[in-house]
Amino acid sequence: MNSQEIDWNEIESLVFILSKKLKKLPRTFSSITTISRGGLIPARLIADQLDIKKIYVDKRKISSDSLFVDDIFDSGKTFEKIISSVDNPSNFVFATLFARRGKKYPLQLVYAKKTLNQTYVVFPWDKIEFLKNN
Repeated sequence: MNSQEIDWNEIESLVFILSKKLKKLPRTFSSITTISRGGLIPARLIADQLDIKKIYVDKRKISSDSLFVDDIFDSGKTFEKIISSVDNPSNFVFATLFARRGKKYPLQLVYAKKTLNQTYVVFPWDKIEFLKNN
């Protein structure tokens, strides 16, 4: 499988870019909500940049006042699953480090960078899992 490894320097750069975009939004967030498998580490880094103290993981109900953070918008499956759990989907923000090039993006998506192509993005936190499965 073709893959693109992302290092910590690029992660820090993407977090800075994403945080800058989020700070320009005409709103603030009371917390961050994320999923444990891909979003936990980016959520923690974004929380520091935005000075958000509360991070909720794997919640069944999500407040639209909470910023949702994931590592990549890829197939759109996570977004579809999450949006049905949000109290006010029109006021919801879904933030990711990467957005898969060639996909249709929801209006709620804010991302730092598009992927170069269709290769699999390997983040530092999922490198071992990737190596085990390939």
